[in-house]
Amino acid sequence: MWVEAVSHWLEKLSIEPTALTKLIVALGLIVLIAIVTHFVLHQLIRGAIERLANTRSTERLWKRALFEKHLFKRFLFIVQALIIQVQAQHWLESGSTVLLLISSLTQLWILLFTVLLLFALLDVLLELFQFSQTTRDLPLRGIFQGIKLTAVILAAVIAVSVLIGKSPVILFSGLGAMTAVLLLIFKDPLMGLVAGIQLSANKMLSVGDWLEMSRYGADGAVVDINLTTVKVQNWDKTITTIPTYALISDSFKNWRGMQESGGRRIMRSVSIDVSSVGFLTEEDCVRLRKSKVLSHYIEQKLADITYYNEHQGADLSLPLNGRRLTNIGTFRAYLENYLKTHPHIHQKMTLLVRQLEVTPDGVPIQIYAFTNTTVWAEYEAIQADIFDHLLAIVPVFGLRLHQAPTGHDIRQIKLAGMESVIK
Repeated sequence: MWVEAVSHWLEKLSIEPTALTKLIVALGLIVLIAIVTHFVLHQLIRGAIERLANTRSTERLWKRALFEKHLFKRFLFIVQALIIQVQAQHWLESGSTVLLLISSLTQLWILLFTVLLLFALLDVLLELFQFSQTTRDLPLRGIFQGIKLTAVILAAVIAVSVLIGKSPVILFSGLGAMTAVLLLIFKDPLMGLVAGIQLSANKMLSVGDWLEMSRYGADGAVVDINLTTVKVQNWDKTITTIPTYALISDSFKNWRGMQESGGRRIMRSVSIDVSSVGFLTEEDCVRLRKSKVLSHYIEQKLADITYYNEHQGADLSLPLNGRRLTNIGTFRAYLENYLKTHPHIHQKMTLLVRQLEVTPDGVPIQIYAFTNTTVWAEYEAIQADIFDHLLAIVPVFGLRLHQAPTGHDIRQIKLAGMESVIK
């Protein structure tokens, strides 16, 4: 019908309707209509919708979905290809080589932009899901990348079938023999996909967690979890890339529990010189009683000790008999009461001041407590303030910190020796 109309139109123009002239006219009409269609779709329709989206600032996500990810643009290219294919079927003779060529090209065009449209749709969904608390921790990036990889493979098979003019079913059946090769080629993406699902299902890791994995030199925040890798921004601002499946096969430390608990642990000790450990004298007790932190403890302890010694009839003239207050025990009690009244120590978590096994470096007194903040800088400041105070008050209890001799100590010994020789 359309071929006859073209022939009749050429006769009116006194042009002989040969096969070549009919083909040229038909191609000219196809190109002309394609140009007009492109102008209408991309300049008028898409432009009008973009202007409408810009005037509605509250619909930010809708605007981003349609335009910033090129979702609507790619859809219009598919519509444009369909219009060209319909034109070719109407303007060209059925079964002609040109029609077959144009049909093949438009099919490949539609296939290409369908894949790109799928990619844009997945990107939009991934961005939208980041605003939902229930889907934020899911390994959607890895899953979507797996879908994209599958779509590319399917599109490649269909494209080959279009070019050779065979059914894609034949090609898919031939791929069965290549399964082992494909599994070997795509081993890392498949393992990463499975690992991502396991990490999400078991709530082992999500974006934003503090991950520590010394084997890979990772110590920082997780910024991305994709099909094959996990990106960690270390605290020195470097980026460490870890294979996703390594998080399943190897061990790692996730600090999320600490961050969610609201407290961060302090576990640090100081070493007391053993030779400075001894009993408190009455003068020491009177002096230390002036401390609000220690007054109640000393009064209660002295009452218990006095009652025990009187009940046992202990001869206190010998230090081996009876009970007495020690400076190191009182020091431990002071630190414990000090931490219980500290405004930045979490009082609902474990709080201990304990004496560890004696070593050649002295008697370790360890503080085991939790701050009421998990912010790194604040945690370090609180910990430093506590130990600044601890180091400063050690001499008040008649104790000395253990410290290996320094160059200054050796020089002092040498000077003392020289002075004694001169004298």
